[in-house]
Amino acid sequence: MSKGPVLIDLENEDLAPSVAEAPPVPDIAEPVPEGQAMQVAARLAARPPSRLARWFWALLGLLLSTVVSVAAWDFVTGLIARSPMLGWLVTGLVGAFVLVALAIALKELAGFARLRRVDALKAQADRALASKDLKAARRVVDQMERLYAGREDTAWGRQRLSERRGDVMDADALLGLAETELLRPLDLAAEAEIEAAARQVATVTALVPLALADVVTALTANIRMIRRIAEVYGGRAGTLGSWRLLRAVMTHLVATGAVAVGDDLIGSLAGGGALAKVSRRFGEGLVNGALTARVGVAAMEVCRPLPFVATKRPGVSGLVKRALTGLFGG
Repeated sequence: MSKGPVLIDLENEDLAPSVAEAPPVPDIAEPVPEGQAMQVAARLAARPPSRLARWFWALLGLLLSTVVSVAAWDFVTGLIARSPMLGWLVTGLVGAFVLVALAIALKELAGFARLRRVDALKAQADRALASKDLKAARRVVDQMERLYAGREDTAWGRQRLSERRGDVMDADALLGLAETELLRPLDLAAEAEIEAAARQVATVTALVPLALADVVTALTANIRMIRRIAEVYGGRAGTLGSWRLLRAVMTHLVATGAVAVGDDLIGSLAGGGALAKVSRRFGEGLVNGALTARVGVAAMEVCRPLPFVATKRPGVSGLVKRALTGLFGG
């Protein structure tokens, strides 16, 4: 039995394995954070309800409202029969409740009307830009002045716009002037809302280890952020309107694959050395905050009455840097 090394002669040297063809060594390092909370929240918000689910909730709501109405009627009439004074007092309380419910319903309808108004204004602006129609552009500017009339944060811009709009004879230039004078302060306010939401989502994700707490925080923070951005641009939405805006924004982002770790600052945060110095939990917080900023920029594009033409679309990188600078010690 030989104790030395065993040599195997290959008849064909071309069949010898090459080092260059060896498979890469698998990376066994800590998995890269992917912003799981934001991705789950986005998919939950963007998931379209099925027709069967719509029928179920509609019939359930109708059934519950009927049962409650009949029970309240029987309760009030029986109470009036036993104690007229107390019965009429309860009747007044029920009437007050019905009035408040009607006021809430009217508020929701008004919120939907404001959203449709801003959507229609944006569609008119897009058509005016595409056709280079100066008259259509002037109508858009007139509607924007009426939309923001009475708002102190646009008073200076409205004054400058009224002084300079007569000298502009080009549709693109006129809409660009309106965008610069009227929407610039509103853009800054919307960016502040995005930074606040990104900071909140990042902090909760990093510091709260409870299961699903980061998903709930991401969903509620994004709903509140989108609602406030809509209010900034004049499309104040109610509860149902805010949910509609959230679904519109999230559906667009999920369809385009934007709610994921990409090639911009989010990708560098997830794969670079920034996260190597902190724990995975802090890394998830950074990525979730960056994805929240991306949702906020999409919400600006949805809620803004004019597209980004004369002014630059805010970058996710800049928003993330301002929102998260110093939050995790960097």
